[in-house]
Amino acid sequence: MTSEDARHMAHALRLGRRGMGRCWPNPSVGCVIVRDGRVVGRGHTAPGGRPHAEPQALAMAGEAARGATAYVTLEPCSHHGQTPPCADALIKAGIARVVAPIGDSDPRVSGRGFDRLRAAGVVVETGVLAEEAARDHAGFFLRVRRGRPFVTLKLAMTIDGRIATATGESQWITGPAARRSVHALRASHDAVMVGAGTARTDDPSLTVRGLGMGHQPLRIVVSRLLDVPLMGKLAMTAGEVPLWLCHGSDAPRERRSAWEGLGARLFSCPVSAGRLDPAGVLGALGEAGLTRVFCEGGGQLAAALLSADLVDELQVFTAGLALGAEGQPAIGALGVDRLAEAPRFELVDNSVDGVDIRHVWRRTTRG
Repeated sequence: MTSEDARHMAHALRLGRRGMGRCWPNPSVGCVIVRDGRVVGRGHTAPGGRPHAEPQALAMAGEAARGATAYVTLEPCSHHGQTPPCADALIKAGIARVVAPIGDSDPRVSGRGFDRLRAAGVVVETGVLAEEAARDHAGFFLRVRRGRPFVTLKLAMTIDGRIATATGESQWITGPAARRSVHALRASHDAVMVGAGTARTDDPSLTVRGLGMGHQPLRIVVSRLLDVPLMGKLAMTAGEVPLWLCHGSDAPRERRSAWEGLGARLFSCPVSAGRLDPAGVLGALGEAGLTRVFCEGGGQLAAALLSADLVDELQVFTAGLALGAEGQPAIGALGVDRLAEAPRFELVDNSVDGVDIRHVWRRTTRG
């Protein structure tokens, strides 16, 4: 790997991140085309997943693509879906060299894109910034391999791990800078998810605000009995911003009809030990196409996901105040008796976010 390859691949990865939250079920890919050291074309997967990054970059490059190098953040597709194969587009445009960090785990591709390029005489090199690319595409890979989306759990809490006072007051524990960061995180995910308790207590809208963007992620509420206020913000905006409700088979029929009448999409999920099974919920969301879900609690949903080892990343915002033991905990009961049983994460980033501290943690083992 040359320094030039790393620089252009980093550019392509930045482009790909622009589409995060907007491309599902497709991966958000970036592409940069370079000829004689100059960038002549670039693109990233468009909202909705089409067109792909490569044809957009090729269209910008035009004839300058002939003999050029294409830096693509994922193996170019080789199958006919709703768009023609990107590998064929690169060949037709006369691209001489393709640099890609990793292969596509989709069984319709899985090495066939690289094989097609090599068979046409295109030089293919892999492994450039592979770790960064694997992290960016983790949601797409998880959905393909395990049938579920990547889960980011957000915790905004006091220094003693509380998210609200004993009476439920929680606005605002963290400051404006941290709250703005949360909105940016919402925007980079396909969906924002909360439990029924949070929906009842906070009456949230779960929309992205203050970033000057029109796109909104899906809103998801996990509620076995659909006992979420029918006159709350989520209900009142269900026809404007998509709302999905995950419920049990025992949810009252009249509640189902009421929510469907408001425009919500309902998912019947399996129940285990009197609660919705978190793996079943994520399986339903993965089957529906989601690749990245941003969970904002509350404590019971956070505990269920952690207990089932379904949290891939933690975004923790810690404020400089304490509420004491009577405050509501950020995470509900986990039933951990020994340290060896506790979910473990590794710290990958920490920063000051206004008056608060932000830590990013990732799973120590990945499936």
